[in-house]
Amino acid sequence: MNLCTVYMTVGSLAEAKSIAADLVGARLASGVNLIDGCHSIYRWQGEIRNRDEVVLLARTRRDLVDALVDRATVRHSYQCPCIIALPIENGHTDYLAWVEAETRPPGESD
Repeated sequence: MNLCTVYMTVGSLAEAKSIAADLVGARLASGVNLIDGCHSIYRWQGEIRNRDEVVLLARTRRDLVDALVDRATVRHSYQCPCIIALPIENGHTDYLAWVEAETRPPGESD
């Protein structure tokens, strides 16, 4: 299968909405779920940190992941944002076809 979900975290709902709208508008993601209320505990620069975050789950094609990561990173407020791609192994056939139909490489016309 040629599809994946890109998982990322951001520091606010406003930032999540901005990045999600940009990725969908650029057709790098067919859709993005925003999950507010995530609390993360992590080690950063030698310290254990606690932070409220928003999770984004973006569906896209594997061949668009690099472009999606690049675009999200430019808009992201973190120095080292968590942005990872997870393969989609299977799913509802019509939904997966929709993800493919709604995404395309930058510069490719509608």
